[in-house]
Parts: sequence; C-alpha cells; structure tokens
Amino acid sequence: MSVTTIFLLLGGLGLFLFGMQMMSDGLEQVAGARMRSILEFFTKNRLIGMLVGILFTAVVQSSSATTVMVVSFVNSGLMNLFQSAGVILGANIGTTITGQLIAFNLSDVAPLFVIIGVVMFMFSKKQNVKKIGSVILGFGILFMGLSTMSSAMSSLKDSPNMIHMLKSLKSPYMAVLVGFAITAILQSSSATVGIVILMATQGLLNFPVCFFLILGCNIGSCVSALLASIGGKKDAKRAAWIHFLFNIIGSVIIFVVLRIGLGPISEVLMGISGNKPGRAVANAHTLIKICEVILLFPFMDWVVKLTYLIIPGEDATPEDEYELKYIGNQSRFSPTTAVIDVIHELERMGQIAIANLKRSMDALCTLDENEIKKVYEEEGYIDYLNKEITNYLVKINGLEIPMSDSMLLGGLFHVANDIERIGDHAENFADSAKFRIENNVEFSEKGRKQLQEMTDMVIKTLEYSIDIFSNRSQTHMAEVIALENEVDEREKKLQKSHVKRLAKGKCSPEAGMIFSDTVSGLERVADHATNIAFAIMEPQDVNSAEDDDVDDIESAEK
Repeated sequence: MSVTTIFLLLGGLGLFLFGMQMMSDGLEQVAGARMRSILEFFTKNRLIGMLVGILFTAVVQSSSATTVMVVSFVNSGLMNLFQSAGVILGANIGTTITGQLIAFNLSDVAPLFVIIGVVMFMFSKKQNVKKIGSVILGFGILFMGLSTMSSAMSSLKDSPNMIHMLKSLKSPYMAVLVGFAITAILQSSSATVGIVILMATQGLLNFPVCFFLILGCNIGSCVSALLASIGGKKDAKRAAWIHFLFNIIGSVIIFVVLRIGLGPISEVLMGISGNKPGRAVANAHTLIKICEVILLFPFMDWVVKLTYLIIPGEDATPEDEYELKYIGNQSRFSPTTAVIDVIHELERMGQIAIANLKRSMDALCTLDENEIKKVYEEEGYIDYLNKEITNYLVKINGLEIPMSDSMLLGGLFHVANDIERIGDHAENFADSAKFRIENNVEFSEKGRKQLQEMTDMVIKTLEYSIDIFSNRSQTHMAEVIALENEVDEREKKLQKSHVKRLAKGKCSPEAGMIFSDTVSGLERVADHATNIAFAIMEPQDVNSAEDDDVDDIESAEK
C-alpha cells in the first residue's frame, strides 16, 4: 500500500467525520429545540419514547447526541431512568439510518450538495437558511469523503498482501474485537459501519464477517458514553450503563444466533439486498438493532435495576458547600439542552430567593436572630448561583446551540440579575431587622399587618412569575400584571398613611424610616418579578398579554 493511498484513506476519513459532525451540528441547531420538546413530552410511555428516540437520532444523525440529551434530562429530573431506557433503545435503531444513506452511494451527486450548501451558507443573511445550508454542505462533504475512501480502497484490490490480510479475517472473535477497537478510536459507530460498507462493496471483506464487525462496532459505540459519564452523577452513569448493557447483552445473543445459522442468514440478506454487499451490510446493521430491541424491550426494567447494582447508592449532597444541581461539574453537558438546564437552575435559584424573602420579612417582624443569620447565609448562596449561572451563560453563548435557544440568552442574563436583586432586597430587610434589635425600634400591630399583607401580594407575584418563566406559559400572566399594579397602588397608599402617622407622632422616625424603605423595597421586588415573567417570552406574546390585561381592566371599569 503506497503512501498516496494511505493519505487518500485518511483524508477521506477526515472529510467523512467532518461532514457528519457538520451535518449533525447543523441539524441540532435547526431542529434541536423542537425535537427536544418532543423528546421531553413523549417519553412518559416507553414504547412512544423508543419511537421518538428513533426519530430524533435519525434526524440529528447521532446516537451520542441523543444519549447525551437523555442523560441531561435525567439530571434535570425531566425523565427517570426507566423512561430513558426507551429513548436509548430507539437511538440504537435510529443510528442505523446513516448506514442506509451510505449504502445508497450518493457520491456522484455529492458536489451538487456541496455547492448548494456553500451558496446557502455564505450568501444568505437569514440564520435559518445558513444553518440549513451547513446541513446540506455537511451531507455533501460526508459523501465526498466516502468517494475519496472508496477510490483509495479500489487500489487495495491490487495489493495481494492487503487482500490476503483482509480475507484472513475469518475469526468471529477477532472481527468483533477489530470492530470494537476501530469504533472506540473513531468515537463513531456510523464511521465504522461506513468503512465496512465500502470495504464490502469493493470486495475486500467477505460478507459473513461483516456481521461480527458490526457487533464489535455496537459495543464500541458505548465507549464515548461511558467515558463521558466518568465524574458525573450516579444517574448519569446508570444511563450510560443502560446503553452499554443493552449493546453487550444484545450482541452476545446475536453472536450466538450467528454462530448457529450464519450461512443461511447471509444468503437471505444478500438475496433481499439484490446481491449488493454494501446494501446487505447496511440492512444487516439495521436488522441486528431491530432484533436486539425486540428481544430486550420486555426486560428493560431488569436492565435498569441491574444498573443500580453496578452503581449503588445516591449522590452525596454537601451540607457546608454551595452546589449547582443542573449545570455543575457533575451534570452532563449537551448544547441542545444547555439552555433548558439553565432555566431549571434559575428556577431553583428563584425558589431559594422567594424562601429567603419570606424569611427576611418574618425576621423583620419577629426579630428572630437565627432567621436573620439564615437570610445572610442564603444570600451568599444566591450570589454564588448568580455568578456561576452567568459564567455558564457566557460559556454557552460562544457555542453552537439551537437558534431558538440562542435568542433566549439575553433574557436569561436578565433573569439571573433580577433574582440576585431580589436576594439583595431580602438582605436589606434583614439589615433592618438587625437595626430594630440594636436600637429597640418598635412596630405597631397595624404596621406589621400592613407589611405582611403587602409581602403576601409580592410573594404571590413572584411565584406566578417563576412559574411563567420556567414553563414558558402565559397561564398566570394576567394575574402577574394585575398584582404588580395592585402592589404599586398599595405602596402609594402605605407611604401616604405612613406620613400621616409620622405627622401625628404615632410612630418614631426610626420605625417610619424602616417602614418606608421596606414598602419601597417590596414594590421593587414586584417589579423584578414582572421582569422575570416577561424575560423569555416572544414579543408578540408580551403584546398579547398586555392587551388582554387592558381588556380585563376596561371590562372591570364598565
């Protein structure tokens, strides 16, 4: 084998891998957010989850992308391990679509895809068109890489030593090992299957041995998921092990069946594939995966339970350290789910801020020093979350994420800032409580009652706003707008009544100052709550919500 042939093989492989990655990334950016929503919604039933897994993997052309997304959902609590098993099964079937496309041998029209993709990517100003162009360009580069490899392999037929070496690959065990090693190195089962299809097409491999190469490829495809789960949460590791156990158990069963009836099975597959070795390899890959799913689907609950034996126990929660739950070092990163993970982390941060606001207002009225101390501790936690979430947003802002997600990033930055400011107001209320203790400042019963009523209104506004933000639903938008207006009116009334009490000498200047500052602070908290509710809504949704609110007010006046 000449140096030129080696360079052609490596160059073709490089083009193939780059084209596949480009196509996969482009598809994730164009359809990732929508497919993610489908994946999240339709995975409650394992059978439907499996069908969605097939669809998603066929679209993004990457079982690894699907598996990573599933692990991220498990981390986020959107999906449990038993639900994830169905999607993982579907991903194993969906990944065979790439092999079917390769077997069509579209190399002759690959340059056409390249030029169309280049024109769309370079000359269009619309981001959607540019991303679709990158998908088409990646598709063309993929097949140009295959064409280059095919040309290099055709010259191998003239090398007696190479033919002898490949023809001597008759041991099933050695074939499985070779398939495993190549896939583990390339980190792509589709690439390995593509190489096998080309070699079978060129007559460099006997068709029967391709079955065992595919089995090794199936096991090797689990390596990337297992490596990615190292250092992750226990459920992330279990999800990777579900994928690994499925492929190991399924491959062992198929291996035994092939050892018994390899000859007849090979003849049948070649017959239904029109005696085309490349097509037969692609069909073999698909049928192996389908058979594995049919055999193991009824027993996936046992497979999931087995992962609990392999990875026992629960994740330890540090009590004396701050931690991130959805975007921390132990969370599996996926560009397709990065934004939704941030939303969950911000929702958690918001709930902590709400609880701390309640605590600070209780402390202001009851003067409980332990509660005041707890407010300061939680404020430190909120500041930590704000810093880490903001850094994470900066990080993903420079990555290729779905376009609909990238449009939300600005709003997410603002939400983090709004929640942090709510935490600051809670800290201010705790400072006022300390001032009351140190200076023996008394509040009247009426003053405490007024503060409690306003606090309840603000807390309700916050709860509605966090719900709107986390679910991206307008269900409570009218209530948020109405409550925010009511809080504004209440703040004006309380300030006026406060001035009257001061003028009549019914409260001390110190108590009046604290009361006035607290009422103003609560009104600002309500403003931040409204900002959160509107942060990541579409402009038309904002206008619609405001119009509905105007209609409600006009109806009430009539």
